[in-house]
Amino acid sequence: MTIFAQFFGATHEVTGSFHLIHTDKSRILLDCGLFQGRRKEAEMKNRALPLDPAILSNCVLSHAHLDHCGRIPMLVKGGFSGRIFATATTADACAYLLKDSAKIQENDAAYLNYKIVRNFLGGVAEGGPKMSKAKRRQVKTLLKASEARLNDAIIAKVQAAHHLERIEPIYTIEDVEACLPRFFGQDYRQEFAVADDVSCTLYDAGHILGSAMPLLSITSGAGRKNILFSGDVGRFGKPIIRDPTLSFACENIDLLIMESTYGDRRHDDDGDLKGKLKDVLRETFARSGSVIIPAFAYGRTQELIYFLHELYMEGAVRKVPVYIDSPLATNITHVFDRHPENYDSDTRRNFLNNGIKPFAFEQLRFVESVEESMAINRDQKSHIVIAGSGMCEGGRVLHHLRHKIHDEKHTILIVGYMGRNTFGHLLQEKAAAYEQGGRQGQAPTVRFYNKEYPLRARVATIGGFSAHGDYDELLRVIRESNLRVKKIALVHGEEEQISAFQKRLQNTGYDVVAPRQGESVEVP
Repeated sequence: MTIFAQFFGATHEVTGSFHLIHTDKSRILLDCGLFQGRRKEAEMKNRALPLDPAILSNCVLSHAHLDHCGRIPMLVKGGFSGRIFATATTADACAYLLKDSAKIQENDAAYLNYKIVRNFLGGVAEGGPKMSKAKRRQVKTLLKASEARLNDAIIAKVQAAHHLERIEPIYTIEDVEACLPRFFGQDYRQEFAVADDVSCTLYDAGHILGSAMPLLSITSGAGRKNILFSGDVGRFGKPIIRDPTLSFACENIDLLIMESTYGDRRHDDDGDLKGKLKDVLRETFARSGSVIIPAFAYGRTQELIYFLHELYMEGAVRKVPVYIDSPLATNITHVFDRHPENYDSDTRRNFLNNGIKPFAFEQLRFVESVEESMAINRDQKSHIVIAGSGMCEGGRVLHHLRHKIHDEKHTILIVGYMGRNTFGHLLQEKAAAYEQGGRQGQAPTVRFYNKEYPLRARVATIGGFSAHGDYDELLRVIRESNLRVKKIALVHGEEEQISAFQKRLQNTGYDVVAPRQGESVEVP
């Protein structure tokens, strides 16, 4: 039998990583990620797995981002009985990320069911007249136990009685709990069996803490074949985590499954990220203002904590309180605390060797409850808030913005990519135009929480925090490592990125394909 790889996700797109390796005896799944993007399109893709999970031998997971691990509960729910292999850090983090994902899906489904019943009881038809205010209040009183809590039992009862559509979450917290015992944490560079004819070794990918490049070694009638999956390749020279691997125990790679997220992009010179952060903090504190930082829970938040800790130890800025206002970011930071074995040499030298924990200092406070979060806004002294979501599309960061966006002494600090149609991108655009006009005249307004707010707060952007390697760094893993690669299959890239990277590789003599959804590639 021919050994081949089949691609079901992250094909000419950057979400839904899902690749299947067929051998003489086994079927090994590489990643099981959620599709992310437009709600209806992503929902349709996520609800149906492209294969029967019962046919799988085992699964190897590259890292704990939802576009790589987010459908694992569906896999187990659908009949998968194998093991899920990943680094110990990734296995630890997945427990929090998947539960958070399930909670979001449960809440989304509950809200959609509320809207279905609300519109039914209010007699609202698509394209018809809106519900009166009096009727809306009546329906709301029936369907809501409080302002923030839906009466799910009554909503379900009305749906059942009137045969209304019922939206179910893709998976629940109970589904997550059922899949977690199947995770088996592994050390880097330690070979382990994945199937009777397949062994695996995990190498640092440098993307986030615990991220890995799995190397599968397959024994068959055709001899030994090696498949390396890059996962997501990170940056070189970033703090906390080690650089992407350039030295592999196995040099001959028959098939390299390579990501191409930034296959046609080169990162700007990062400069001194810590120095830029210091400047923003000093300028804001000089105005007696506070800094609000929307940030992703895994990686970005911990990098900011690391830099803030260094600045405080150096006495470079005033030591104001730092609030981490995201339950998920809090849990992921604890994962970082529990896995110092993955830190790079600088983190060991600057912190661990001096008996200092990098993610704990006197001014750092992890916010647990909504009440604690709301209390921060009563603090009139300068402080720093790091909160989700990373693109300002929801989460606790919005209620901090609600209290500070109108005051020019405060700063909203953008430290990540803001998608074109996100609220974070809108803040950047409107603030930039206001600054270009010398901040003269009426401040621009933005709308959220059903209210208009003047955008008088400063909006600063620090680039360079990206966790994805650009095309030079991707090429570096191929060219400057000790690997001898026969064939490359490009995944995890939008059309223009993957096409440009394919041409770059082909121009240097590599045999490169860019498989489409469901397409197979034979291992040479």
